[in-house]
This record gives sequence, C-alpha cells and structure tokens, in this order.
Amino acid sequence: MALSKEKKQKLVTTFRLHERDTGSPEVQIAILTERINQLTEHLKVHKKDKHSRRGLIKLVNERRRHLQYLAKHHQDRYEKIVASLGLRG
Repeated sequence: MALSKEKKQKLVTTFRLHERDTGSPEVQIAILTERINQLTEHLKVHKKDKHSRRGLIKLVNERRRHLQYLAKHHQDRYEKIVASLGLRG
C-alpha cells in the first residue's frame, strides 16, 4: 500500500524547490496526494476497511494543513501546486 521508492523519488524530483529538497510543502503535498489516491482506490474495493478510512482522513487533513500554509504565506507557490496536481482550492 505504501508508495514505491521509484514513485516517491519521481514526485520529489518533480516538485522540489532545490537539489536536496525533500521536505518542502510542495513535495509533501505531492506525496500525500499520491497516497490519498491509492487509499481511495483501495477503499472502493474494500468498503468496510474502517482502519484505512481513518488513515485516509488523517492524510487528507494533513494535506489540507500544508495547503493552508502555502495559501497564507506563499500564494504563487500555492496556485502552482494546486494547478499541477489538479486539486481544487
């Protein structure tokens, strides 16, 4: 269920701000979005998996907090990440 190492590395290289960046809000939002998409697909098949549903809710809230931070402090970066990931803001 976890992200593969290759997929995670691809997301990091796509959204990083500089060469050694792995923790910027953009990178974290991209990784969280991928995990949310995977869990959503899992829950379509396993409707009664309440533990995974709770984990999904936690991931969505974490991503929301990162997006709120960007929207408040870095509006241009917020708009760029929302557009590139296809999120509605």
